[in-house]
Amino acid sequence: MSSYKFPKFFGYRRENGRVGIRNYVAILSLDDLSNAACEAVSNNIKGTLALPHAYGRLQFGEDLDLTFRTLIGFGSNPNVAAVVVIGIEPEWTKVIVDGIAKTGKPVTGFAIERNGQHKTIERASWKAQEYVQWASEIQRVECSVDELYVSIKCGESDTTSGLASNPTVGRSVERLLEAGATVSFGETSEITGAEDICKAHAATPEVGDAYYKMWKEYNDFIVSQGVDLVGSQPTKGNIAGGLTTIEEKALGNLQKIGNAKYVGVLGPAEAPNSKGLWYMDTSSAAAEAVTLWAASGAVVHLFPTGQGNIIGNPIEPVIKLSANPLTVVDMKEHVDVDVSGILRREMDLDQASDALLDMMIRVCNGRFTCAEALGHREFIITKLYRSA
Repeated sequence: MSSYKFPKFFGYRRENGRVGIRNYVAILSLDDLSNAACEAVSNNIKGTLALPHAYGRLQFGEDLDLTFRTLIGFGSNPNVAAVVVIGIEPEWTKVIVDGIAKTGKPVTGFAIERNGQHKTIERASWKAQEYVQWASEIQRVECSVDELYVSIKCGESDTTSGLASNPTVGRSVERLLEAGATVSFGETSEITGAEDICKAHAATPEVGDAYYKMWKEYNDFIVSQGVDLVGSQPTKGNIAGGLTTIEEKALGNLQKIGNAKYVGVLGPAEAPNSKGLWYMDTSSAAAEAVTLWAASGAVVHLFPTGQGNIIGNPIEPVIKLSANPLTVVDMKEHVDVDVSGILRREMDLDQASDALLDMMIRVCNGRFTCAEALGHREFIITKLYRSA
């Protein structure tokens, strides 16, 4: 493996020292009932970003904890400069505000109950205008790659994924880790068939056991439902692209971490507490998984695709690469990095990684990804079970 010399980039250093690459003022909905008010505030105040979602009412236990962790994590992400939280009830709204406030960034909450929607929108709009004008004067400062937290996931994989685009990410992950960055991977169900190989990638036996326990619980749940994953794992797109079994998909999936060892295991939307490679327990659904990584604090995502997944995220830029010669032509508006030259022997793995990392640095410096330019803002909260 040849080395890659990471240049400095210009990012936003937040109050807690973390580095972001975007500078959003988020209008965050606590619950589905508050979406309209959040969108009204964002419509009133240009330069803000509304974050509506479908949940937050009558959830309980770990399901509620995960929703709160996701919302607090989104507001805490270094790509967010300031947050206005709007909820129907004051108590739960305060939970989110207090969680975000621990980062030191500006955050204010507004409750619709006992205030009414019109008054809430007016008050929240005043605060949003204050925040967005303040944030517009924050200057980018010089940062280094060891301050980055990068997440990785693949989608609509095919034979070209395991042969070229996933190994490109794997080589890039090795280089990122060598430079001191933090990286996270996951997709628990999609490692089925390669779970023993994944366990062997753990830095210690204890970490491997923690991963395997997490995988087994996920797999046992799927089996307990009496379902056959064929059609959803692999997907119809996977099968059309030549991946006929979950085992084939899993072996290609693990190419995304190269020869790296992971140092710990995270629950959904849980933040790493040190540098290195981390495993996160996530769904394999693209929008859900990227949402969980954004909530854990990741600021940029590397996403190899074969057949052409078009995922984006509201606050974490998603860089898509593909080695499928058809996809890079037919869906070129979604592909940030074309590595199909690997299959034509016009590009080796180091050169492909160079291209991906070059694009990552450009995105860190402010370049829009294809998903950002096209307005893809998929924000999908993972729900664990039925509400009360």
